[in-house]
This record gives sequence, C-alpha cells and structure tokens, in this order.
Amino acid sequence: MRCLITGGAGFIGSNLVHYLVGQGHEVLNIDALTYAGNLVSLSDLESSPSYQFLQVDIANDPNLFDIVQGFAPDCVLHLAAESHVDRSIDGPGQFIQTNIVGTYHILQASLGYFRGLEKSRQERFRFLHVSTDEVFGSLGSEGYFSEATPYDPHSPYSASKAASDHLVRAWWHTYGLPILITNCSNNYGPYQFPEKLIPVVILKCIRQESIPVYGRGENVRDWLYVLDHCKAIETVVSSGVVGQTYTVGGNNELKNIDLVRGLCRIMDGLRPRQGGALYEDLITYVADRPGHDMRYAIDASKLKRELGWEPDSDHEALFKSTVQWYLNNEKWWQSILSGDYKLQRQGLSN
Repeated sequence: MRCLITGGAGFIGSNLVHYLVGQGHEVLNIDALTYAGNLVSLSDLESSPSYQFLQVDIANDPNLFDIVQGFAPDCVLHLAAESHVDRSIDGPGQFIQTNIVGTYHILQASLGYFRGLEKSRQERFRFLHVSTDEVFGSLGSEGYFSEATPYDPHSPYSASKAASDHLVRAWWHTYGLPILITNCSNNYGPYQFPEKLIPVVILKCIRQESIPVYGRGENVRDWLYVLDHCKAIETVVSSGVVGQTYTVGGNNELKNIDLVRGLCRIMDGLRPRQGGALYEDLITYVADRPGHDMRYAIDASKLKRELGWEPDSDHEALFKSTVQWYLNNEKWWQSILSGDYKLQRQGLSN
C-alpha cells in the first residue's frame, strides 16, 4: 500500500512508519514537528526509497489537498494529535486546534482526493483514524470498554479526541468517505516522548531522581506494546469493515504503582544502584492529577474474532526490552532533556 501517515514523527507514528516500511509499504510521513515530533527517531529511513517526509501542520497548511493528491495514497492513517492529558490541562487550546481543527482539514483533503479517484481506486481507499480509549471516560472495578461503550470524556485531551472521532464518523455518514476508527489503550515501547509514565519512571531511575506517583498509584491502565498496536493498525486498514470501530488493547491491566514497582525491579536487574539500594526507594507519592480517571480496560475480542489480531502476551519481556531501549539510547532522550523540558510535573494549573 501507499500510506500517508499524519504525525509519523511521534511515538506511535515513528514506530508505525518503521513497521510499514519493513512490511514493504510506501510511506509519506507528514508531521508538524511540535515538541513531541522527533525526526531522529526515523533517521535510519532517510535513504529508503519507500519513505518520504514533509513538515506539514494539518491544522494550517493551505496545500494539504495538493500534498494528499500528489502522493496518491491507498490509505490515510491519521495519528497526528496532541496526546498528553497533563499538557491538555495546562493548555487546552492547542488540543482543540490540532485534534479537532486538524482532523477536519485532513478529512476535507482526503475527501477531495477520494472523490477524484476512479471507482476501482475508491473501493480500495481507506481513512483510518487512530484514537484512544480515554474517550469512554472511567471504569469501576469491573467491566471493559468496547466498541459499544458510550462516550464520556473527562479531560480536555479526551474531549478533543472524542470530537475528532465524531467528525470522522460524520464524514462517512454524510459524505461517504470510507473511514475506520481504532480506540487503543496506553501504548509503551521505544521512542516515547519522556512525559508519559513509563519513560518518566525509567529516566528518573537512570538519573537517580524521585519517581512521582499520582495519588496512591491505584489508578489502573491496560498496557499495549506499540508494535502490537502497529500490527493492529495494518490489520484494520487492510481488512476492517468500512465505518466500523475497533478497540485495541493489550490484555495487560496494571495499577500504576504495580507498574512503577515492576519497572524499578527491571532496573535493579539491568543497572543496579550503588550500595545495594533499590530503585523503588525513589518512589514519591504526589498530588493526584485533576479529574484522574480510575480505570481503563479494553475488550478487543471483536478485533480478534473478526480480523484475527491479538496482542503479544509476554509483557514482562516487552517491558524489559523497553527499559533496555532507553538504557541503550541515552543520546536520543538526552537531546530531548537538553531543552526546556526536564521531566518536570505538568497539569497542575487551576
């Protein structure tokens, strides 16, 4: 396939670009290169004939339709988004601009391109919108999010993603754009910008700094390895039913405090502290995030039943390989921390 990816320099995007090129697909990556976009993550593909990059802000670029038409994709994989809940609390405006206005513009550009295709190519074309389980709100101690779960977003981030999901569905119902939507659980793996929980914990351990845990660490998340997510995206865009939503999960629920302690134990094994001290001793409980959802959990049985996808079950090995990646790629994350961001707490504004 010829795949146009928005946000391909971000965490999931860069992993997806690597995966798709490795699978023999051609990729055009368009990315605004905001703080979380990092072309260093894709430097090994610069000479690949199957990969192209253009710096494009989908919310503002007047040439967006020409870019889509010029590449002539078989699919648009829309990942470009502001994605950190804490940042959305501090500055919701950028989330509205990128996640809602940007989605509108890429939908319009894709629709214009789609309408100009001959019938056989129209039948092949797909627009896949990659979204989050956070649009569904919060679960109690039981139950799971599924494709039928009502929307109930609680943060500026999740509200902006919910709005973008609704726009995508409207462009199918109203205009006939052949869309697909995936709602995934928390991802982890290489190239994740160090503001999210797992890289923060790893880098705090490496730097021998206190590890912040919100509240008492009782909040529960389902953790999905990013390569499994990339495989799910390829599966859905290749075989999914137009107009359908697919929830993508890792079958890997953990309390935040249990995840943090597990990462500390991995660090104890891979890079022991001097004097026999444990990394777990660095854990510090801090004021909880405003409006912090208690539990997310995904029922991905539809994706398994209808399209044959399921995640890798060896999360212990995948967590260890993720920690090892950050240990092995200090230059990558040190370049990020050389700027204004130094792993400081965000999302505390009133």
